[in-house]
Amino acid sequence: MVSYLNNEEKDGGFWLPNIQRPFVWREDQIERLFDSIMREYPISTLLVWRTKSRIRRRKFIDNYKSTIRLTDFYVPEDDKTKLLVLDGQQRLQSLFIGLKGSYEKRELYFDVLSGDLVAPEDIRYKFKFLDAEKAAFPWVKFKEIVFSNEHPNRIARSIRAGADRDLTEDEYLRIEDNVARIWQQFSSKDLLIYQELDSVDNPNAYNEDDVVEIFIRANSGGTRLGKSDLLFSLLTSSWEDADERMDELLDDLNRVGYDFTRDFVLKTCLTLLDKGAAYEIKKFRDERIRQELINKWEGISAAIRDVRDYLYGRTFIRTDKAMPSYLVLIPIIYFRYHFPQKWGAAQNLDDYLLRTLLSGAFSGTPDNMIDRCVKAISSSGEFDVNEIFGIIREDGRSLELAESTILGQYYGSKQSHLIFNLWYRDFNYIPAYENNLPQADHIFPQSLLRKVKKVNPRTGRQDLLRYYQEDRDQIANLMLLTAEENGFSGKRDIPPNEWFADKDEAYLEMHLIPKNPDLWELDNYEAFIGERKKLILDKFSHIIQRA
Repeated sequence: MVSYLNNEEKDGGFWLPNIQRPFVWREDQIERLFDSIMREYPISTLLVWRTKSRIRRRKFIDNYKSTIRLTDFYVPEDDKTKLLVLDGQQRLQSLFIGLKGSYEKRELYFDVLSGDLVAPEDIRYKFKFLDAEKAAFPWVKFKEIVFSNEHPNRIARSIRAGADRDLTEDEYLRIEDNVARIWQQFSSKDLLIYQELDSVDNPNAYNEDDVVEIFIRANSGGTRLGKSDLLFSLLTSSWEDADERMDELLDDLNRVGYDFTRDFVLKTCLTLLDKGAAYEIKKFRDERIRQELINKWEGISAAIRDVRDYLYGRTFIRTDKAMPSYLVLIPIIYFRYHFPQKWGAAQNLDDYLLRTLLSGAFSGTPDNMIDRCVKAISSSGEFDVNEIFGIIREDGRSLELAESTILGQYYGSKQSHLIFNLWYRDFNYIPAYENNLPQADHIFPQSLLRKVKKVNPRTGRQDLLRYYQEDRDQIANLMLLTAEENGFSGKRDIPPNEWFADKDEAYLEMHLIPKNPDLWELDNYEAFIGERKKLILDKFSHIIQRA
């Protein structure tokens, strides 16, 4: 079957129509597919379309890399006979990579001594993508077995001769059995069965719209395609450069550490075109909506980029790990798109972002709420934060935060630096960054707290940690430092009684540090945490919901 992929000489060859999404299987999924074939498990029927239509299509990928661009595999349109795969891409692509190519520069190897009986859900025949220099017996390059012109018995003898140790009789037999099974499954029988939609001999049977609909119905019943994939397949039927333009936008949006998705972009497009935020396939079946999106793409993508720039430049939400929900951005993007002349003077955007993100106001299914928010923006021509907050509350969602929301944050948690954003709003400093995350510092250094022990009740020895990780990493023991303060010659593991000794009152107030020097001593850590929690809660009293 793989000899038909990308091969015009084989009845026109198998190709992928551009409505197909990118290849998404992980290497362990590919390895499991090969195990299934070796076990003679059925791997389902493929669905292909035989046509002469000038359809936009691309080649199957032989040497897969995560950085690959689909546009590199586009094929010029022609009116020759061709077979376009509508269902089965992941399986065919996996076979092509394993038998003809590589995965991240590693080729597929087979453990020739595997094959012991196991539970159905376990791996019986072991496959692994390996670097050639790291592969040693019993791992053998799989494609060399499959495409060898030797008789299976000779292949088995050659493998045995290459072993780095003496083999038992059972191991000899296992190698012979496995090679024979490989020859049977991959060389001498039809590996895959496909159902064909024929528009060559029956030119009136299926047109392009029919095929897109068949593609959607074939893929929407399982989990292989998300709804955004289906919507995008409809869009690509009208827009030749859809893949390329979407990839360009996402690459740009995510180059600084975010994880914007095609799903988010499509939902944003629908909202900006006043078609409603809800995903409905009928919207993208409407050629007028598809054409409007294509015509307005430049303006839409510019609006999304501007809001991304605001997010990165004006807040500390500078990484995907700080974004519990990207949906909170859609009303802001709507305002920027429809009222660009007012964008520069927009007020309280940071308050809107932080309150909605911290409270989880856009969790669940907020489509109706998003529609009401953008309707209010459209009517007033303003981004009125109080009006939007009112809409959110009317939807039964709270913007107030419990004390536990604030105090429950910890070192590295998703929302901790959102809280720091509110906390240090007027703090003009240059933060130290590590992997795009603002650098938080432990006031009482971890190394110091790990030295504090308590009595082990079983032994009577003082050898148990007194302060576990949750005690050390709680937000009441964290502060933000400038790059200079947190650098090589900065705070590092200096205890608080030394670090705060020469700091003025303004510094202590900015960091919400209890001013009693006795609390800066290691013996008073718990009292320090208790007092600092009070200061933190007082700082956030305006957004904390009281019982």
